[in-house]
Amino acid sequence: MTRSIRVAAIQLRAHDRANFERSLDGTIEAVQRASADADLVVLPEATLPAYVLGNAPLDEAAIDAALQRIADVARATQTVIVIGAALPTSAGLRNSAIVVDANGSIAGRADKLFLWHFDRRWFSRGDRLAPIATSLGRLGALVCADGRLPTIARALVDAGAVVLVMPTAWVTSGRDPRALENVQADLLGRVRAYENRVPFIAANKCGAELGMVAYCGKSQIVNSEGAVVALASAQEPETLKASVELAGERPARAALDQPAPRKAPGDRPVRIAISFEPLPEDIDARLEMLDDGHALSLNNRERFAMLDRTLPVASVGDPIVRDPAGLVPYRRAGYTLIAWTSDLASEWTERIARTRALELLIYLVVFDRKARRAFAVDPDGTIIAGTFGDFQLASFSLDPRRTMETAVAPGTDIREGLARIAELT
Repeated sequence: MTRSIRVAAIQLRAHDRANFERSLDGTIEAVQRASADADLVVLPEATLPAYVLGNAPLDEAAIDAALQRIADVARATQTVIVIGAALPTSAGLRNSAIVVDANGSIAGRADKLFLWHFDRRWFSRGDRLAPIATSLGRLGALVCADGRLPTIARALVDAGAVVLVMPTAWVTSGRDPRALENVQADLLGRVRAYENRVPFIAANKCGAELGMVAYCGKSQIVNSEGAVVALASAQEPETLKASVELAGERPARAALDQPAPRKAPGDRPVRIAISFEPLPEDIDARLEMLDDGHALSLNNRERFAMLDRTLPVASVGDPIVRDPAGLVPYRRAGYTLIAWTSDLASEWTERIARTRALELLIYLVVFDRKARRAFAVDPDGTIIAGTFGDFQLASFSLDPRRTMETAVAPGTDIREGLARIAELT
């Protein structure tokens, strides 16, 4: 049986830590307005007191007083509120999502597990992965970069979370100020909802802190089918509101493979041609003209085996790739390339392929049966080659060094993160 709840995501303009108390009244007013007609309200990461903390001691009394004001709003409006805060604990300072239930009590907290870049300078990582029970049901709370590891959201949903909520501080390089970018805002959020069959609500900031950390905005409400039903701008504060359905179709999970470890293929790039159609009889002559060493096509096991002797490549279908954890054992075993034959709708085939490539830092070749095309994705999640129309043999260069480097930011390593989540689950 499905049920609908009213949700709100509050996108705040970023404030420097020194301006926390001056900005707090405006934050509380935004919460009051949003809570007036919402069952669930989500605010950004480290709203209390700010994301860039520096080394000055934390004013714990000010944080506690702010949380009490949030609790008063929750109680008065019978609303569940999720807010990001720096939270002192016996294990050190945590970057936390604090969940306040509709009666004003603290239902629980989720501490950020996958610390990003300078997070580690003042935060210690969380050590627990579980949904939080509230009057609305169990919430799967993630904090910002936690959304980059597919197994975190998966574990929360498998433990009973009926919605994913994310206080976040999605940053941007600002390389194009007219179109601020972040892969979580632009891609991963909707995939997390789609692959777990639950709504996803993220509240981000806009503007900048200390003139050196810029945010991309784009707070969003995504339904359980992966459709964005409300999206904030990149530049301005605003409150998103929508209704989403809970307790719908439960996600399909695959029987996970446990591949044997594979040796690294060396550091020399390998040129690969790909085709959805059967390879032509003169394929070797064509490969020589293209300076390609290998070719892959749909259902050509001989060519697949030839490539697998050069670098680790696995052939998989939809059940493995749709499962957020499906490709993780291959990544941890040292595989460089995944060949995926897909019968999904082409729109989702492309989104999921890009997501798996960038979250695991791996190459994918996709044989899309719906579109009758083949395409390749690099570890940045970029489609780098693909067939279309009469163009039936596309080529790309696979650089093994890009899969050996697993750091995605200073001090933030995908391989270490996946291993730690495996331990927690």
